Amino acid sequence: MELTDYTPVPAIRRPLTHVPRASAPAVDVHNHLGRWLGDGDWMVDHVPALIDLMDEVNVRTIVNLDGRWDAELDANIARLDRAYPDRFLTFCHLDWSLLRGPDPTAALIASLRRARDAGARGVKVWKDLGLTVTDANGALVLPDDPRLADVFAAAGELGLPVLIHTADPIAFFGPLDATNERFEELSENPDWWFGAPGYPTFDRLMAALETVVAGAPGTTFVGAHVGCAAEDLAWVDGMLTRYPNFHVDLGGRLAELGRQPRATRRLVLAHPDRVLFGTDAFPPTREAYEVYWRFLETEDECFEYAPGSRVPPQGRWDISAVGLPEDVLTQVYAGNAARLLGLPG
Repeated sequence: MELTDYTPVPAIRRPLTHVPRASAPAVDVHNHLGRWLGDGDWMVDHVPALIDLMDEVNVRTIVNLDGRWDAELDANIARLDRAYPDRFLTFCHLDWSLLRGPDPTAALIASLRRARDAGARGVKVWKDLGLTVTDANGALVLPDDPRLADVFAAAGELGLPVLIHTADPIAFFGPLDATNERFEELSENPDWWFGAPGYPTFDRLMAALETVVAGAPGTTFVGAHVGCAAEDLAWVDGMLTRYPNFHVDLGGRLAELGRQPRATRRLVLAHPDRVLFGTDAFPPTREAYEVYWRFLETEDECFEYAPGSRVPPQGRWDISAVGLPEDVLTQVYAGNAARLLGLPG
């Protein structure tokens, strides 16, 4: 038998809890419903069917991070936000090609203002800023570039929270060899590896994120994927402690959080007003939501974070749940998001 064919099933006998519906209404602040990641196709073909799913699993609102800008932003808002008020909120992006034109700071701020006026409810900043975006001279532009300081401050002045994804998992920046715990995943997706010369280190990107957050105290930031540092919860705790304008979402990191459930629970309990529910599971499915409900609400141990996968996509391990108290669950599920996004209480 090849090692790659070895897929052991845990023999441990333990409770296996099925949680079909969130115990309190939830706001999924990290999802993708547009065409940005769908090769030109809408990520969700039939929106009414998605509404039905949301009602069944108790998801009140989904934040769509695929708005982009101008005509694409208008199309997303028309299809989702205007058609189904308060069920969907669309975030815009910034067009980083403006960095290669005259007065990029003013151009980006003007773009933000247009997006706000068009109905955008926030800004999504993706990892291309820091990894691939270049300016007119061909130089890599990191999030803490001085030309962007006023742009991030302007987002706060315009009432637009910024959900920012600055770096991928630490292993994506390490050597691509037998020591890399995400070797299988990176072998399947070689363009996700940033350990080659020319890319900034993980720690450099985290330093850039901190500079951005510290430099715009009037802007609300949500660090995607547990502050972009789910493997370093002490760092995340420090950011949440130092910066009252910093928050984190849980999207796409159950594999990391579930192998350190006690540390995860401590983090959430220490900052119950700063952690937001989000999945980054697109298109949304019942199965994905049920894993989150189980992780957040039960005390189950040693269960799959990607049920049905022959090889778990983010690492060959199981996870354990954190069993949050009911009052904290209501904040994480929806209360914090409602406050930041101006949703009905």
